[in-house]
Amino acid sequence: MSGERPWGAGELDVDALLADPGVRIVVCCGSGGVGKTTTAAALAVRAAERHGRRTVVLTIDPARRLAQALGLRELDNTPRPVAGVDAAAGGELHAMMLDMKRTFDEVVRAHTDARRADEIFANPFYQAMSSTFSGTQEYMAMEKLGQLRAGDAWDLIVVDTPPSRSALDFLDAPARLSRFLDGRMLKLLMAPARAGGRSLFSLVTASMGIFARAVQKVLGAQLLTDLSGFVAALDSTFGGFRQRAERTYQVLQDAETAFLVVAAPEPDALREAGYFAGRLRADRMPLAGLVLNRVHDTDLPGLSAAAASAAADALPAAHALTAGALRVHAARMRVRDRERRTADRFAAEFPDVPTVAVPAQPTDVHDLDGLRRIGEHLAVPVRAG
Repeated sequence: MSGERPWGAGELDVDALLADPGVRIVVCCGSGGVGKTTTAAALAVRAAERHGRRTVVLTIDPARRLAQALGLRELDNTPRPVAGVDAAAGGELHAMMLDMKRTFDEVVRAHTDARRADEIFANPFYQAMSSTFSGTQEYMAMEKLGQLRAGDAWDLIVVDTPPSRSALDFLDAPARLSRFLDGRMLKLLMAPARAGGRSLFSLVTASMGIFARAVQKVLGAQLLTDLSGFVAALDSTFGGFRQRAERTYQVLQDAETAFLVVAAPEPDALREAGYFAGRLRADRMPLAGLVLNRVHDTDLPGLSAAAASAAADALPAAHALTAGALRVHAARMRVRDRERRTADRFAAEFPDVPTVAVPAQPTDVHDLDGLRRIGEHLAVPVRAG
């Protein structure tokens, strides 16, 4: 609306971001339930249809919302083409969901021979780590992102991260992996592989004496053998993972990456958004802006809640319908004013972060048409009065 100011400190130009050939990665992060997956999907659709970009959208969130929004029965670790996307501009859209075990298996196959890979896959420690080990999802997210970027198949990669603060855990993957690989116990367990094949028990016994014998007594010789085999595989097969993860981390700090924090205009969601923005700033990650979802607007911004309520109270009983409409408008204006005050607090803390506001939708978005509408709102944002 003419004369109205944008939400937040400035207005985010989403179309300019999506059209920029220098931007190859867009990462959407935010707390749960704020429309982050829908935003990521809408951005990907618009990049493909309006800007002719070969786009893949990757979700790290194990929920199925992305597949549902794109009209796909399922998503897996391989990019799947999205049917119904308008290719007139020359773009295309694929979607995929991170499968951390399959990605781990791909790393093994890529860096060892078939016989060694089979041995690794059969190792109980590998089976546990590749499926349930804390941090594996984040490690593999970095690996998959690096794989997607390494080729020339995609102009743009849109990443939909998990909800809540764990969405940024993958930024810690290189440092956490370094601590794990550099740990004293792991180095000790790797020693047999580096010592010409001497048995774990004999080497550890010589190194640690009574403690090592106690460990064997508690864990058992077979368990120690399995663990020795696993750490030997880790040493020989995954030696380059830390370097690859660190390179991907550097890419996330580069100008070819744009982070978008997604939030709803509610205190809790914007507090989380503030956490994300602060963390990205501390890590020197390129924060492009804030997407403020589900804002409430009105066609009569000049009629305040107080004025509408007073007018409704002044009407005679014969005009009950008009009075009811005024009270509905007053309630909407109170919501609108509260949301604006909440957004203004974020803008005061982060005055350099531009914002785009997307209006609340009457129904859930579950198809391409709905995603296109969200894309239009992202390009032509709601403005605060």
